[in-house]
Amino acid sequence: MGCFSSKEAVEDREAAARPKREAPTKQYSKPRWKSQEPLTAAKLQRMRDEFWDTQPHYGGDKAMWDAIKAACQSDDMATSRLILETAGIIVARHDMTIMYDERGVKYELPKYVLCEPSNLLQGEAAEQQQQLEMAQRQQQQQAVA
Repeated sequence: MGCFSSKEAVEDREAAARPKREAPTKQYSKPRWKSQEPLTAAKLQRMRDEFWDTQPHYGGDKAMWDAIKAACQSDDMATSRLILETAGIIVARHDMTIMYDERGVKYELPKYVLCEPSNLLQGEAAEQQQQLEMAQRQQQQQAVA
């Protein structure tokens, strides 16, 4: 036990004042999730493309984003893990939605870039949904014109 102004007490107060970051996890995997509305593969791909096209606006280093994208697009978890470890990326959540680089920059990912939802439309249902979406887009374009 030391006095209030001792070095240990000062360090403890400074540590308590710092924002807490999630501890890195060694055990992680791509998340299982269900979208609020059923998605087609085409719509899911458009959402992913939009995210990766706009990710520079979220901050962080381009090389780190490229490594994260490569890890997300890998079908093999061992390959994903190797890519992230090689790039020096620390996975903070078991579902891979929050990561940090070595400088402490936070990278947040939506679940839809990591894997497909459990309610992904396939076959005839997907075709019907695509036709409906196309009709809605055409109506919107006509309303604007």
